[in-house]
Amino acid sequence: MEGSICSSELTQEAERLMIRDIIMAAEAQVKEGDTFYLITQRWWQNWLDYVNQDQTNTTNDGSSLYTPEYCESAGSSNLKRPPAIDNSDLMYDAVSEESNLGSELHDALVEGRDYILLPQDVWKQLYVWYGGGPTLARKLISSGLSQMELAVEVYPLRLQLLAMPKGERASVRISKKETIGELHRRACEIFDLSLEQASIWDYYGHRKHALMNDMDKTLDDANIQMDQDILVEVVGESNGPAIVGSMSSVQGNGSADKETTSVLMEPCKSNLSIAGGLSASRGVSRSCSSELSQSQQLASPIREVDNSYGTSSVSTRGASGGLTGLLNLGNTCFMNSAIQCLVHTPEFARYFREDYHQEINWQNPLGMVGELALAFGELLRKLWAPGRTPIAPRPFKAKLARFAPQFSGYNQHDSQELLAFLLDGLHEDLNRVKHKPYIKSRDADGRPDEEVADEYWANHIARNDSIIVDVCQGQYKSTLVCPVCGKVSVTFDPFMYLSLPLQSTTTRTMTVTVFTSDGSALPIPCTVTVPKQGRCRDLIQAVSSACSLKNGEKLLLAEVRGHLVNRFLEDPLMSLSTIKDDDHLAAYKMPKFVKNTVFLQLIHRREHRDGNSTHTGWKPYGTPLVAPISRDDVITKGDIQTIVHTMLSPMLRIESLQSSDHPDTSISAAASHASREVSSGEACTDSTVSDSIDKDESSSKIVVTSKLPLQLVDENNACIDLSTGEEKTIRLSSSSTSILVFIDWSQKHLEKYDTHYLENLPEVFKYGPATKKARTEPLSLYTCLEAFLREEPLVPEDMWYCPQCKERRQASKKLDLWRLPEVLVIHLKRFSYSRSMKHKLETFVNFPIHDLDLTNYVANKNSSKRQLYELYALSNHYGGMGSGHYTAHIKLLDENRWYNFDDSHISPISEEDVKSAAAYVLFYRRVKTEDATVSNGAQSCAGPNNISSQK
Repeated sequence: MEGSICSSELTQEAERLMIRDIIMAAEAQVKEGDTFYLITQRWWQNWLDYVNQDQTNTTNDGSSLYTPEYCESAGSSNLKRPPAIDNSDLMYDAVSEESNLGSELHDALVEGRDYILLPQDVWKQLYVWYGGGPTLARKLISSGLSQMELAVEVYPLRLQLLAMPKGERASVRISKKETIGELHRRACEIFDLSLEQASIWDYYGHRKHALMNDMDKTLDDANIQMDQDILVEVVGESNGPAIVGSMSSVQGNGSADKETTSVLMEPCKSNLSIAGGLSASRGVSRSCSSELSQSQQLASPIREVDNSYGTSSVSTRGASGGLTGLLNLGNTCFMNSAIQCLVHTPEFARYFREDYHQEINWQNPLGMVGELALAFGELLRKLWAPGRTPIAPRPFKAKLARFAPQFSGYNQHDSQELLAFLLDGLHEDLNRVKHKPYIKSRDADGRPDEEVADEYWANHIARNDSIIVDVCQGQYKSTLVCPVCGKVSVTFDPFMYLSLPLQSTTTRTMTVTVFTSDGSALPIPCTVTVPKQGRCRDLIQAVSSACSLKNGEKLLLAEVRGHLVNRFLEDPLMSLSTIKDDDHLAAYKMPKFVKNTVFLQLIHRREHRDGNSTHTGWKPYGTPLVAPISRDDVITKGDIQTIVHTMLSPMLRIESLQSSDHPDTSISAAASHASREVSSGEACTDSTVSDSIDKDESSSKIVVTSKLPLQLVDENNACIDLSTGEEKTIRLSSSSTSILVFIDWSQKHLEKYDTHYLENLPEVFKYGPATKKARTEPLSLYTCLEAFLREEPLVPEDMWYCPQCKERRQASKKLDLWRLPEVLVIHLKRFSYSRSMKHKLETFVNFPIHDLDLTNYVANKNSSKRQLYELYALSNHYGGMGSGHYTAHIKLLDENRWYNFDDSHISPISEEDVKSAAAYVLFYRRVKTEDATVSNGAQSCAGPNNISSQK
């Protein structure tokens, strides 16, 4: 027998190969009911280090015990043989006097971080070799709606047994896959009762919900939850006292966890993932399923309550509570904050605490086969159950990661993005429409808005009908106008929440670097203030004024990316919102009246060398220079040399000029300072550029006396050398608006020109620490709403197809609120995304707690009711991007009192403390009001025209 071999008699290689073979054999025949053993990750990693230290390379035949990423530590030291197995760090140190379960696992243990799971034969072999303990055995059970997944039940159910009428208590650990009959037997054994003497009840929330008399039904199917109460009711006293004091010790495979946490495994996948494949990288073991690399996964979801138990009693489960916190599982504050806001939405709390299972849409291909709704409903019931012991939402997070991998792992995420996913996912799981009809929307064609809006809403409800639609969905009117033909298109679209722009001011600061095409000045960065919702013409006008543009000049605006011109911004009506803060803009001064213009782009390149100083090519750097050329003119190679010399002339070094044949440097010194500008005539005729060009006195023509290494790319992508044959004519493309000329800067030429002026092009706006003014400047929520509803042009990627022009157009778009929901979710867009980073705005928003009045913002005037809302919850974000933290402020409506939910910590707060610059997502409930015509005077007190009077 292999197990009889002493480890000390084996080499590390022999141990490694023996364990590998045992695991491969175990993996090939995994089945439900198999036993697995927890072993501390710390000891397992020590053993991996020990058996792999003599490995010098990684093979692909499965014989190696380490992955390529493990190779860094393998073979680097002479590690000693590990000591005895010590699983004590997985257990609580002390045994509770009130518990008969013995030692229990720590809660919040994570597979791969704290422990791994080993097949039974592997554990037995390691135990023979090393000894130790304690032994922590767990069973493999079927899981999931299809019951086709296998999961190791790391945390079996822990149930609180209450024997009545004497009130004796006991705890029991039992698998969710055990039957009601087994629980009944165990309960009778604990309280020393015969099977006939006792009946057991589902006693969730200290209320009788169902008599548990179907002895063959599993606890999982009976919807029995972790840590819930089971009532053991004595029905006879034929054998003496109904309840005796004897409470037999029931040794469970225990844990102090609050959830039914399991680790999903798919036996169809190989590669020995159960134990981390014996190829675990340091500190992390791999799993059969890719989902396991992040965390433990949820076992089977809540099963629908059996009709034999009755449905009317279910509605009272968890009827009190609401002050239960959520444990932070590692950067899950974003999820905890969002969940608390949703579970304290009265309509949702009422719905999920009743029997909602009959509304689950199990076949919806757009949903999560009901599993997301079940997981959310289970968590909501626990949070509303009596008692205030914090809940660890691991099962819900695991289910979330399964259907939304973007939220997997333990990184910080966005609470609003999670809310958006949850609302949409819960809607699809609970959609009452089982077969969505195909409905083609009709164009308005001049019909009344009320008729078109009702038609759109009816079509929407025909395909989407759920508690989420009932509570959270509204409708807005969208008007698109074609800029060419004037075609007006009106649609009425549903919305789940409003994302309002957060503008600390109505203006925007932008930095543009101004270049000259005639060599009259060095590049100058120019910072201007423009309207935040402005157009490109506003930016050009501001820069033109700031750089004192002359009457005969104009500015050509360009976006520079990767040291090339990405695009010219020539459309004066282009929205400035399409220009991001981390973009780089250049503005080129050039003559206004050049006919049939083509732009010469001078692209700079410098030598690229490897570590051995070997030349490997030329790479672009700096900012391109641009000059206009008329297609009507005959252009030679020499002409392009002259144009390039002219553009570069301000960057000539003084030393280069002083060593030239023309020592007059009266202007050259001035040319070295960015603040000095000279006229275009002076630049063309002065001796500042005399080392490269001279002026022919008789013809006023610039004559180049030295050649720059220039290459032109023609329309066939062929390179033309411009340093020879200066009289040769260049053929300009008739279709392209630009010609590309490359200059390769050798060290010799860099000694003559100072090109650092072309480098480090500033960003449009450079973010830094938020200023005190930015943090404290108040901004009305109504102002944000008005900015959201303001007419704006569509961005290029959202161009609209005009049915009249039969082409895609960059139309203008106007939004109006039309139908408001019962619960209005408002997202304040504090985070600004760009291609390279994400910024946060710390602007304080003055939002009403009472009487948010939206009456004047609703385009549908048929309703005579005032549209008033009351704040009841909000998600807050504190701190910066990398180290931020989420909390929730919740108003318990029964108590009419505000609380701060900070993960597992809950504390009362005053209403004055609700408002802060951290407010991120606001939850408002509709207030029933009288007719608007009756209360116009009161309306003005809370409306947008009297912001200072808001509470």
